[in-house]
Amino acid sequence: MQKPNNEALSPGQFFTKHYDLPPSSLERVMGTALGKRVDYADLYFQYQVSESFGLEEGIVKTVGKHITQGVGVRAVADAKTGYAHSDDLSLDHLLKAATTARYIAKEGAHAEPVPIQSTALSHNLYPVDSPYTDIAVEEKIQLLRKMDRAARRCDPRIQKVMASLTCTYKIIYMVTSQGTAVGDIQPLMRLNISCIAEENGNRQVAGFGGGGRMAFSYFLEEDRFEQYAKEAARQAILNLSAKAAPAGAMEVVLGPGWSGILLHEAIGHGLEADFNRKGISAFSGRIGTRVASDLCTVIDEGNIPSRRGSLNVDDEGTPTGKTVLIEKGILKGYLQDRLNATLMKMPLTGNGRRESYAHAPMPRMTNTYMLSGESTPEEIIGSVKRGLYAASFGGGQVDITSGNFVFSASEAYLIEDGKITYPVKGATLIGSGPEVLTRVTMVGNDLSLDPGVGTCGKDGQNVPVGVGLPTIKISELTVGGTA
Repeated sequence: MQKPNNEALSPGQFFTKHYDLPPSSLERVMGTALGKRVDYADLYFQYQVSESFGLEEGIVKTVGKHITQGVGVRAVADAKTGYAHSDDLSLDHLLKAATTARYIAKEGAHAEPVPIQSTALSHNLYPVDSPYTDIAVEEKIQLLRKMDRAARRCDPRIQKVMASLTCTYKIIYMVTSQGTAVGDIQPLMRLNISCIAEENGNRQVAGFGGGGRMAFSYFLEEDRFEQYAKEAARQAILNLSAKAAPAGAMEVVLGPGWSGILLHEAIGHGLEADFNRKGISAFSGRIGTRVASDLCTVIDEGNIPSRRGSLNVDDEGTPTGKTVLIEKGILKGYLQDRLNATLMKMPLTGNGRRESYAHAPMPRMTNTYMLSGESTPEEIIGSVKRGLYAASFGGGQVDITSGNFVFSASEAYLIEDGKITYPVKGATLIGSGPEVLTRVTMVGNDLSLDPGVGTCGKDGQNVPVGVGLPTIKISELTVGGTA
């Protein structure tokens, strides 16, 4: 194998040239995977370069570079899936992986080679000209140093700063037993900063960041890196004066943007097709019924340019698009990958995703958000007698079967007599996903998407995602607090 370089090759040309995989070899491997009793098969090739940089207290603590390459072979017979993978892309190993996947799905003799025709992408959502590895390491470290200095300038109470940058440049190529082949080049960056503020023995930590499928220069434009640093420092300083959060059932207002993580976890996972096909989601069998207030329209959109959760094609080669999940409170459909769409006899939605070549695809979210409403944020806040305003969230968890969730608010405030009064800490939101949307009584006109830091975990696989939300008011939600 020749060492891959940054020549302007299509994904198909890349794997053909550097791994000696001409179309005739791929056709032979596909015939082996398909056999005579397998309904569908595909190959997923991946080459990825990942870099990571970490700065702590102005000192470079970590610098890493990792190269991943391999192929995943899937064979599907009825509802049974055989999957095998190899990090060796030689023809012999591809044939072994194909044979293994076929026998897991269903035994059978080899089929004839499958003719393959490459297709071009209909659009490019993230036209990054060159790999991130072309940018000097010194330039990336210098960006982290600038963030460190920007955060410390905000307030003398900022005692510790940690900044990190991760970059991946992935080339994928997918071949199917239907004779199609499509590839994609997927850049992804994420810049983060955490600040620790201290005053009279009280220590508080806060973080912020952003990113997506864009060029490195994005962080330098409009001094975005400095905005990230200032926001992390602001939240850390704010929490120094925060009081203990109240507890009990009350009105809750969710702020725009990153608060969409609650929508993603509490609602989105329950709308993924595999859970619904198996009948274990709280939304199973409810298409066409009311599941939310008529103010709520929820969308999953995988083709928003440059967004972290966006893809030109999903990890099965299906073009991504815009899927209406809930329209004015009525459940319209589920997020589908190829296997579940076939078994459920529903159309593909472009949501088949996988962490890497070593994982079989499954239905996953891309960028999930709620459409704007007609109320202003000021009207929503002004309508609350006493409640909680949750501006941003940290961690959380949800039970897919019941829809019950628990989320911790990283930035929250008390609302009294229609006004935001003081910040609170230690607030958690406890409720049920299927119920929470039925209690939405006001939706703001200020839809905002998150800054580009989301990562979603499911069945041991992590993929980048996006979330979004306008300001919304929930008539009643249980708040856990210590006051």
